[in-house]
Amino acid sequence: MSSPDTSFPGKSLPWSLFFQGAKDTFPLVVGAIPFGIIFGTLGETAGLSFGATMGMSLFVFAGASQFVSLSLLASGTVWPMVVLTTFVVNLRHLLYSATMVPFYKKLNPLWKMVLAFGLTDETFAVAVRRYHQKDGVPGKHYYNLGSMVFMYLNWNLCTVIGLTAGKAFPEISRWGLDFAMPATFIGIVIPYLISKPMWASVVTAGTISILAGGLPHKMGLMLAALAGVMVGVICEKLFSGKEEKI
Repeated sequence: MSSPDTSFPGKSLPWSLFFQGAKDTFPLVVGAIPFGIIFGTLGETAGLSFGATMGMSLFVFAGASQFVSLSLLASGTVWPMVVLTTFVVNLRHLLYSATMVPFYKKLNPLWKMVLAFGLTDETFAVAVRRYHQKDGVPGKHYYNLGSMVFMYLNWNLCTVIGLTAGKAFPEISRWGLDFAMPATFIGIVIPYLISKPMWASVVTAGTISILAGGLPHKMGLMLAALAGVMVGVICEKLFSGKEEKI
């Protein structure tokens, strides 16, 4: 680790940053709890074993992709289509990664791998805001790590709860708990819609996801994601160099 890791003054101590990152992520964790429980409940219902379901949460750690792949596997979709669909769903992480490159570039490879693995929507939203604060505090990757660890532990604990509670309450997936995650995502996205390309991307993706929602194999989701990214990139070029904030 670099020298600042052990020489932070006062409030900049690594553990202080770590716990602050976890604390700031708490509201988003609350929204993810029902989502994680439902995933665990649906895992074995879809034909996956306890170990396979837990393996997805432990090693994939991507809620939306896990749900999409679970749905496709349950419907008997061939694995290349499962891989392709989850790849498209995760295209947004390419944008997240590009945004975080300036903040990660001085970290050693181990730090980069750990933080890249845990770059979920929630952690990105919390961490990027902290990185952009021009307060001169070093070691903000510990703040990033705190957010990531909290999300990771919560997601896997909720998966376990879903796997065990699903047997006792087989109808838990019908309780309407899944409203929490869309609400959380809306809360994450809205504060960042500060430019025309961002609004264009979100409106396009949302509209197409509704119109193409009935397509098989989650093709509507794939089309919405691709269209949103394409429109965002095109608008970014069109408004490049102009005053685009709204």
